[in-house]
Amino acid sequence: MLNYQRYQRNPVMDYPEREWPNKEIMKAPVWCSVDLRDGNQALIDPMIVSEKIEMWNLLMKLGFKEVEVGFPAASQIEYDFLRQLIERKMIPDDVTVQVLSQCREEQIERTFESIRGCKQAIVHIYNSTSTLQRDVVFHMDKEQIKQIAVQGTKWVKERAANFPGKIILEYSPESFTGTEMDYAVEVCTAVQEVWQPTKENPMIINLPSTVEMTTPNVYADQIEYCSKHFKDRDSIILSIHPHNDRGEGVAAAELALLAGAERVEGTLLGNGERTGNVDVLNIAYNMFSQGIDPKLHIEDIKEIIEVCERLTKMKVDPRHPYAGSLVFTAFSGSHQDAINKGVAAMKSRGSAIWQVPYLPIDPSDIGRVYEPIVRINSQSGKGGVAFVMDTYFGFKLPKAMHREFADVIQKISEKEGEVSPVEIMQQFRNEYLDRKEPLHFRKLKMVDLSEHSDTEDRVSKFDTEVTIRFTDAGVEKEFTAIGNGPLDAARRGIMENLGYNVKILDYEEHALQAGSDSQAAAYIHLLNADTGEATYGVGVSSNITRASVRAVFSAMNRLGLGSRDSSYTF
Repeated sequence: MLNYQRYQRNPVMDYPEREWPNKEIMKAPVWCSVDLRDGNQALIDPMIVSEKIEMWNLLMKLGFKEVEVGFPAASQIEYDFLRQLIERKMIPDDVTVQVLSQCREEQIERTFESIRGCKQAIVHIYNSTSTLQRDVVFHMDKEQIKQIAVQGTKWVKERAANFPGKIILEYSPESFTGTEMDYAVEVCTAVQEVWQPTKENPMIINLPSTVEMTTPNVYADQIEYCSKHFKDRDSIILSIHPHNDRGEGVAAAELALLAGAERVEGTLLGNGERTGNVDVLNIAYNMFSQGIDPKLHIEDIKEIIEVCERLTKMKVDPRHPYAGSLVFTAFSGSHQDAINKGVAAMKSRGSAIWQVPYLPIDPSDIGRVYEPIVRINSQSGKGGVAFVMDTYFGFKLPKAMHREFADVIQKISEKEGEVSPVEIMQQFRNEYLDRKEPLHFRKLKMVDLSEHSDTEDRVSKFDTEVTIRFTDAGVEKEFTAIGNGPLDAARRGIMENLGYNVKILDYEEHALQAGSDSQAAAYIHLLNADTGEATYGVGVSSNITRASVRAVFSAMNRLGLGSRDSSYTF
């Protein structure tokens, strides 16, 4: 049994005045990628300079305007990388690099050396403020911890005064979620008073969920509390940096945006320490799915995945939101059926708004394709098989036929597992289109009796005469019959000449999709009135009448008819 008694609830602030539950996300935040710093430090095999440059180029292509490029005072590779960006003039004028440093003078000095020649930069300083770290790591009281932040800010301000470019200060009370909220505000305000930001030249206060400690609503309460208690709030850009220890990083970030956060630090696909940083793409695609411009160029997720997997040496999980190989795949039969109907409804209505059950966005909008949407296994239902036949091959199976053919595919999937669209089509051929034994339709001749004056006595009752040539177990045979239309004439000929008491229960036809040589498909639901057994037959031809007769013969073969002794031969 799990020894749950070793653990205790993390403290939750009493904050009944919260307002964030009644708000909605209406616009994208400022995005800051930390792939090159927080994400990179968490890799088993960190990126070398050339790989960092490739990641930088990807981030620029995606439209990030703020990027934390590293911890140059602590790593020579990160220092060299930043120098390359500056010296090779790879930083666009509208992009701001961000550099991280502890509140230590020698590190701040080295940090300013790394950004020389940079037109503008965010200098990000931090120190841990949580009750636990004050106790077991630093052995300092609140005032001593606050003075670390204050002194670090002074060192940055001194160097910023002589820096030829623009310096924006960012301060993070690390382990914020484990800090008393009034104390967190006190420390941030002390930093603010030293830096003296204004509305025109604000500073960034970043409130990280360094370790996710409780539910996302608590983080939102903490963010709103601080947002409301900071002095001169319009001189502060309130930023968040959520981690994903409880698997709730995206939810925490979204609720924090409701609570007043204006900026999000995160990584592509959620790479980062432990369970990772918050996934910026996940939040951005969530916004996109609600009709909000995410302000990032993320139309081709396949390219993002390819670059990230190659540079980080980590694979994207198949169930990863938006990016996973299976996230636009439906195995459930009921899901497959709903997707089929949703896509059909959109087409028939000519709707410009995406509304398809189980697919929150159109996969093609982010560079994915429809090909993997439906996959058929033993858990799939009739709707999924019908969807594959329609989407891939243009056969719009009658609704009553869905179960019949799905049962065929399910038997295969129970033995072999997943059944591909190609295998499904082959089984369709085996069961219907190529079902030509023992009765194999060969040729049809049709006469419109209304055009022949010598048949007036018969025209009063029947209007069509058909002559059908076929083989029965290899023996060539033929009959001629009349009826109301070619199908009725064929049925009567079968009854009168072959002795089979068959009835047509249903008939449907349609043109196959473009590229199929203008062929038509016909579906016949045929009943053997003697046994009560019924089944479908399918025929394809460039002539709809021939397709219909082929469908009748297909159904007869499926009913086990044929090879009966008879007096007629050809």
